Amino acid sequence: MSEEPLIRLRQIRKIYGTGPAAFEALRGIDLEIPQGEFLAIMGPSGAGKSTLMNLLGCLDTPTSGSYMFRDVAVHELDKNERSLLRRYALGFIFQGFNLLARTSALENVELPLLYRGYPRKKRHEMAMKALAQVGLPDKLRNTPAELSGGQQQRVAIARAIVTEPDTLFADEPTGNLDSKTTKEIIDLLTRLNTEKGITIIMVTHEDEVAQHAKRVIHVRDGLIAQDSMNP
Repeated sequence: MSEEPLIRLRQIRKIYGTGPAAFEALRGIDLEIPQGEFLAIMGPSGAGKSTLMNLLGCLDTPTSGSYMFRDVAVHELDKNERSLLRRYALGFIFQGFNLLARTSALENVELPLLYRGYPRKKRHEMAMKALAQVGLPDKLRNTPAELSGGQQQRVAIARAIVTEPDTLFADEPTGNLDSKTTKEIIDLLTRLNTEKGITIIMVTHEDEVAQHAKRVIHVRDGLIAQDSMNP
């Protein structure tokens, strides 16, 4: 891991609404995440963990405080600049998979490359490689309806890693899966972290899932209540 953290938050606050209706979702978060970390974010409903995840993933902006991603001051970026950072440095996995229903696994994985303007041949090659990495080299032509929940999440992971991102954000990636498939997906994320060096930041409410991360933070009432390393 590098000495300088990949991500550094200082006194991050997020307030929704104004006046008497204002709600402070984050109340001064300080957090450093080194390159190569596998971090799990936990907390009860309404604690602020999803808000924190959205800020880290450049899907939302803080009301105040600073967010550094490498040497980029994310809190100073406009909407288009944040979009470019997401496109070229970040990958996302969601609980609901978010795959295009009438589109093959290969075409779903190619989508981020299409946004980058890559030619068709290069998109195919990179997407096939990503699907092979998640154990689905034989499912290129299958649509989501022809795949199990676990296979759909693998396609979603392939789509997230096809651009070779610095950081992978996983929002309840096993929330819709059974225990056996959950283990398969977590094992896959662990391999991506240890073998590919991808930094993984995962929101989960499952203790058994969080135990696979290197580090766990608990968010409560808009603050980090606990920050610990897993043995």
